Amino acid sequence: MLGIAGGVLLLVIAGGMFVFNLVGGATNKARNLADDFTQLVIAGDTDKAYDDFLDPALQEKLSKEEFAAGVQSLDLNDTCKPAYNDFKVSSENGTNTADVAGVIGCDGKEVDLAYRFDSDRDMKMINIKLRPKTA
Repeated sequence: MLGIAGGVLLLVIAGGMFVFNLVGGATNKARNLADDFTQLVIAGDTDKAYDDFLDPALQEKLSKEEFAAGVQSLDLNDTCKPAYNDFKVSSENGTNTADVAGVIGCDGKEVDLAYRFDSDRDMKMINIKLRPKTA
């Protein structure tokens, strides 16, 4: 009886560790995607950010020119640094979703950011918000 209880406890612990590692890995991937994208935006490399990170469905709604103009209007510079304060990662029916929120802090201003990455194979951005933070 004690052996069975020990075996069940071992399975529960192993399953918990597996889930923890899976969620932790997905969260790290979302953080890396968000950071890579944000660094391109801050550097003004809007073509690469647009081509490499935006899902084709989002590209249909937001042209490359509109995206570049929107980023340029934020007037980001080398003092800007991202700070992420919220990551929500989930998986359903083989589709992974990651919501990332935070701010880009620059000398004298902040820009709110919110990204949603989604896909069943390669995580691409399906939603984006970059707006000057209001008081």
